[in-house]
Amino acid sequence: MFKKHIGFLTALSIGISLVGCVEEFEPELQEFEDNLVVEGTITNELKHQTIYLNRTYTFEEEQPSAEVNATVTVEGGGNVYAFQESRPGTYTSINEFRAQQGTPYQLRISTHDGVKYHSSEMQLPNSTDIDELYVERFTTDLDEEGVGIFIDNENVLDGSKNYRYEFIETYKVIAPDWNNTALINVPDVVCDRTVKTTRERDEQVCYTTVASNAIILANTENLSGNNLRRFQIRFINRDNYIISHRYSVLVRQYVQSNEAYSFYETLRDFSGSESIFSETQPGFLEGNIQEDVNTGRKVLGFFDVATVSEKRLFFDYEDLFPGEELPPYADPCQRSAPKIAEGHGPEPRCILESLVNLDLIRFITDNEEWEGPQSDGGPFIVVPRVCGDCTVLGTTEVPEFWFE
Repeated sequence: MFKKHIGFLTALSIGISLVGCVEEFEPELQEFEDNLVVEGTITNELKHQTIYLNRTYTFEEEQPSAEVNATVTVEGGGNVYAFQESRPGTYTSINEFRAQQGTPYQLRISTHDGVKYHSSEMQLPNSTDIDELYVERFTTDLDEEGVGIFIDNENVLDGSKNYRYEFIETYKVIAPDWNNTALINVPDVVCDRTVKTTRERDEQVCYTTVASNAIILANTENLSGNNLRRFQIRFINRDNYIISHRYSVLVRQYVQSNEAYSFYETLRDFSGSESIFSETQPGFLEGNIQEDVNTGRKVLGFFDVATVSEKRLFFDYEDLFPGEELPPYADPCQRSAPKIAEGHGPEPRCILESLVNLDLIRFITDNEEWEGPQSDGGPFIVVPRVCGDCTVLGTTEVPEFWFE
């Protein structure tokens, strides 16, 4: 199931005066405003549609607070589609529905404190499918070698010229130092009773799924034939461990209105291709949502109606780099032999026991059987957990769509 990755806008307006291109400047931070942040795209897919509501937040806060207990509806074609809060700040339509061509849709929100908002009426643009999604071994203009993921599109309908892309990548992770033997501590024994046992689950092969967090836009208005050719969705350096084995990406294409494209283009320029609604914005970015009764409250975000097309591809590292060395793993996987304890007296510092209790290491072999350069120390040769346990990076559950 596709899960949309969504960040949130920080509402600290910044006024910047540039004295010269090499002189320092001090940004003037204006008073923080607690505003509603809205993000929602209704599509032509028959599904439970989703609207996200949150509040702006300051630099000091690690994450936004969800706008809870709101009333959310979408009106269109004589129907009113009610939404319910599936988790804090996330509102999902009670019934499945899809946006229909030629029908205007409007979002309405009533917050828990009684403030009401509405969006402009938005209509579904003409549909354009992804023609080709493909991967190539690729070297950038900066001489960085890796793989490029590209799209070709042929626009056969007038009006379909604005595109926004999202992707979800899933990749196989194989722990290079997985071992069927685990270390456990014997209860009520101080320091010197860490023993071996058989591992209860296989933690060698995992799958990691990550959603894109960049604003990827394309416009074909000035292109030949109004078509998109070799448009790059993603570049992955050949030394990135995520392509070491098998990699898959699902690309979703949203055909947008001129208004929606303009909003996301401005947002992208403000945030420098970081997470949507996550960066400080220089000034107020006006969307298509406003109060029913204007009291001066600002609302940030955009309600969009878009057609969606998606494609998925798979590739193995061997397909593009046959016979070549795999990328380095996510960790150097340095081997060590932790001492049982340090210090003397009735309460020594139990090093090995602590590492096992904190689940920070994985067993490789007995120290006495190890011929490597780091054989001095405790009774076992170990590596950081990530090197012998792939669940640090993913899950052992095979995705439904996966095939070898």
